[in-house]
Amino acid sequence: MNIYRIVLTATLIGTATLSAEARPWTLRQCIDYALENNITLQKSRVQKQSATEDVLESKAALLPSLTASTNQNMTFNPWPQTGRAIVAGDQVQASVDKVYYNGTYALNANWTVWNGNVNRDRNKANKLAEQQADLATAETANSIQEQIAQLYVQILYSLEAKKVSQAALSTSQKNEERGQEFVKAGKMSKADLAQLTAQRAQDQYSVVQAESNIREYTRQLRQLLQLTDGEAFEVVADEIDDQTVLQQIPALQNVYNSALATRPEIKNAQLGIQASALDIKMAKAGKMPTIGLSAGLTTNTTSMSNNAWGTQIKNNFNIGAGFTVSIPLLDQRKTKTAVNKAQLQRINYELELKDKQTQLYSTIENYWIQASTNQSMFKAAKVSTESAVTSYELLSEQFRLGLKNIVELLTGRDNMLKAQQSELQSKYLTMLNLNMLNFYQNGKL
Repeated sequence: MNIYRIVLTATLIGTATLSAEARPWTLRQCIDYALENNITLQKSRVQKQSATEDVLESKAALLPSLTASTNQNMTFNPWPQTGRAIVAGDQVQASVDKVYYNGTYALNANWTVWNGNVNRDRNKANKLAEQQADLATAETANSIQEQIAQLYVQILYSLEAKKVSQAALSTSQKNEERGQEFVKAGKMSKADLAQLTAQRAQDQYSVVQAESNIREYTRQLRQLLQLTDGEAFEVVADEIDDQTVLQQIPALQNVYNSALATRPEIKNAQLGIQASALDIKMAKAGKMPTIGLSAGLTTNTTSMSNNAWGTQIKNNFNIGAGFTVSIPLLDQRKTKTAVNKAQLQRINYELELKDKQTQLYSTIENYWIQASTNQSMFKAAKVSTESAVTSYELLSEQFRLGLKNIVELLTGRDNMLKAQQSELQSKYLTMLNLNMLNFYQNGKL
């Protein structure tokens, strides 16, 4: 027994120390930390940066290209024919060496003047894709915030449920001790005492189960926050009073209208329709001619010339310019197919927008129904809890005086626990759904 007390004392001291060192996390702190450190969100931001690079590339494609090139050749002619003229670069040489060297140097510029505005439309499409990537990041952020809010409320509920279970355990332990006294006095059978012992064991199990739930929800929350250290983690929140739980629920249609104007998934789908319109224009441009300009500077040198290298560069210097016109005549139906597919993709984006609007309404409606239902249940549960607690306190006192039997006591206790659990459940579910409605309406948790 002494060893048991020492171990128990050490455990309690260790638990108290851990709790004292635990960093308190509010809901806002959890959300801010996750928005900064969550890996899924960081990957989404990388995708947005990649889309930004595509915009810069397509913008630069509107400008001319400029390339510099050089070609250096060494030639070996083992049986040169004296007096035979050959072309070295763009110069005619009357004498031939067995080994000779040629070098050419060029600077070329090309510019697509017009290609049915494909290059400009592609730049616009890439800008829309950049905005969509940014909205996709916002979608991910919203999803993470919803998950955090749900886990946070689950932890708060489990903490309250643990307190209820601990209070029930304390009461059942006292009842068991009282039952043992009754058995010794011959006022209770051992069978009835066994029921009290079983009830006490069940209450211990409920406490352990509540602690397990807290650990599991905390693990999931830490995973969203990308916390991998061994630091103790403890959520904190202001006490939720009845007035907060019973606040007015916003109108369903008002929340939906606000969400339609602000939710990133809706804006993303709308941008998809705009992007499909550009895809159609670019596909139709396949029937249009392409006009391009080109210009170049070239020169060359050879070892078979008696002139100095700089003189050869100057004497062989050439400037050229030209333009090209490409007119598509028959393209094996490629343009028509591309146009038809782009038009079908537009229809798909329009359907996707309608689907997301329906999903959004269904999600908000579910939160609204749950908030309304649980708020009503909370009102009823409070009355039921007060009545059940009063009844059980009276039954407990009568049981201690030997006026009530074990069945009546356990029935009253079960009724009280059910009422308390129902009140807690409806309380936190109401707060969760109210918070979600506010999040969809105002974008804040």
